[in-house]
Amino acid sequence: MKKIKYISSYLLLAFIAFGCAKKEGIDQDLNFLNTASAKSLAKIFDISTDNSGNVKITPTGEGVVSYTVNYGHGTGAGASAVVSPGGSTTHAYPEGSYTVTIVAKDIAGHETSTTYPLQVTYRAPENIVSNISRSANSFSVRPTALYAASFLVYFGDVANEVGTAVAKGATVYHAYTTAGVYNVKVVALSGGEAKAEVTTPSTIPAFSFAFPLTFEDAAVNYFFGTFGGGQQFAKVANPNATGLNTSATVGKFTRGYEGWSGTYSPMDYMIDLSVGKKVKVWVYNPDPALIGAKLNVELEAAFGGSPSNGVGVLKVPITTSGAWEELVFDFSTVGALPANAKFAQLVLRFNDATDGAGAVIYVDNFRLTN
Repeated sequence: MKKIKYISSYLLLAFIAFGCAKKEGIDQDLNFLNTASAKSLAKIFDISTDNSGNVKITPTGEGVVSYTVNYGHGTGAGASAVVSPGGSTTHAYPEGSYTVTIVAKDIAGHETSTTYPLQVTYRAPENIVSNISRSANSFSVRPTALYAASFLVYFGDVANEVGTAVAKGATVYHAYTTAGVYNVKVVALSGGEAKAEVTTPSTIPAFSFAFPLTFEDAAVNYFFGTFGGGQQFAKVANPNATGLNTSATVGKFTRGYEGWSGTYSPMDYMIDLSVGKKVKVWVYNPDPALIGAKLNVELEAAFGGSPSNGVGVLKVPITTSGAWEELVFDFSTVGALPANAKFAQLVLRFNDATDGAGAVIYVDNFRLTN
């Protein structure tokens, strides 16, 4: 009887020991995974309002271990993204209608696919500014606007004009052939259907200060501004109306005391190298000591900003004194200049190799030829 009692006690202890060796709540039955599934699936579309087309997609749900978001737009790797629970993905859409498919995977590996409609609509651009500047007979336009993807610019001087495409932050240039008031229209494009426009009347004045430049028209302001100390320029009577030049009035160029000094003249009509490559000018030198000194003709303020200032520079020596002579500045020899380059400013320097004020020469009949 005592033995039976001891055996029963051992069995009871063994049973208790076995039961305590297993962690609470864990057994070998994993059948629940077969019925586990993602629930309460939803989506969040955060659509940008800046016309970038960016849409932030944040899927939500219960029991999900990962999402695959198929954007309904794009190709290859760019057409979808894998998102962890609580995460998001962003995709740039053109304006239009799309179907976004979100595939949710649960802990058991089951997948649930849900589709959502997405409508992306761009807003019309706002606060358009044309930013028009005139240089000689041309306008430059650098349009800006809120929510604009790009622009079209119409210069208003031809029938059935096709707008010139302009990227954000870019500048477009246009040269006119006649004076007048032109309606410059800027159309701001959203990147979708929406657009906005503004029209600005802009004036190209009557062409007066332009090649050929003869100093004979009393109505023209023959402006030669100066730079450098002591530099002077004036319209005066011809000091020697004989030989090559018998005109009544000419330009008098008095050199300043610095070698780099000179004159500058914004033109009413551009110096167009597609018309001719040679600038010819009549020069009168009253001082035999200046024979061999060089006159510089420089072309600046290029149409479209290219080439930059300082490229179109030529120097030609004076060969005589007491008589008018013709100097020829052949810009076809300047390799950096495009064949159709246009310039809105004429610059003159004289005897820039030395300092010393007071040297005088006379100039007349600037013209462009081949």
